Amino acid sequence: MRRARRLALEWLPAAAVFVGGIVFWEAIVRGFAIDDFLLPAPSDIAETLRNDWSELWSAAFFTFREALAGFVIGCAAGFVAAAAIARYTLLRTAVMPYAIAAGAVPIIAFAPITNNWFGVTGMSSKIAIAAILCFFPMLVNTMKGLTSVPASSIELMHSYAASELTVFRRVRLPSSLPYVFTGLKVGTVLAMIGAIVGDYFGGAPGALGVEIRRWVGIFAFDQAWAGIVLASALGIVFYGSVALIERLAMGWHPSIRGAGAE
Repeated sequence: MRRARRLALEWLPAAAVFVGGIVFWEAIVRGFAIDDFLLPAPSDIAETLRNDWSELWSAAFFTFREALAGFVIGCAAGFVAAAAIARYTLLRTAVMPYAIAAGAVPIIAFAPITNNWFGVTGMSSKIAIAAILCFFPMLVNTMKGLTSVPASSIELMHSYAASELTVFRRVRLPSSLPYVFTGLKVGTVLAMIGAIVGDYFGGAPGALGVEIRRWVGIFAFDQAWAGIVLASALGIVFYGSVALIERLAMGWHPSIRGAGAE
């Protein structure tokens, strides 16, 4: 009961802001008679979600699969690259500036390139965009975690004649987990953004980005906003799933234990 009460108190401010924001949004739209093409009311969006749920969910789930595949590929590649680069200081010094610079390239610059490489209407180009966007945050965060281990811990393991693989498994990897999960959580957001924005430059019929662009083109703004809301909800669930895995995998870490003890 105490844990449930504590969790309720933790989420109460966020819930209050959410409810207050929805009420304020509804009041502004109704009070100033704002046209639907400028900003639909939350009640209209909710009604559209209920009436067109099947079509909206099909489009959103299609794009979510693109985002999930890109997330897995990009984060896995970023982790492996970071583990390899972190082993050699000279390689890290040579590669990291270019990795950071590449991560700053705007997302819209990737879409035409990946469409040309993998095709416009298939899922592959959107998966590639999501993977590219996830790769760089994962690389940088994992690199930071693997290289932030106290030197005394490494020296202690070497005094036990531990191999580099043992040092990685026993010291570097556990110490880097907070940074790794930070990269994963950032990746959940970027993967959804990449998949949806990629659809705007050409995607399979039924993809969420394609449908939102079509709805806007025919002035079906309630449906377009409903698609945006559903994409946001999937993004929150995606992020929350990774956060839950982090809590389960890092119950031993002081940051998690401290949060649970408050």
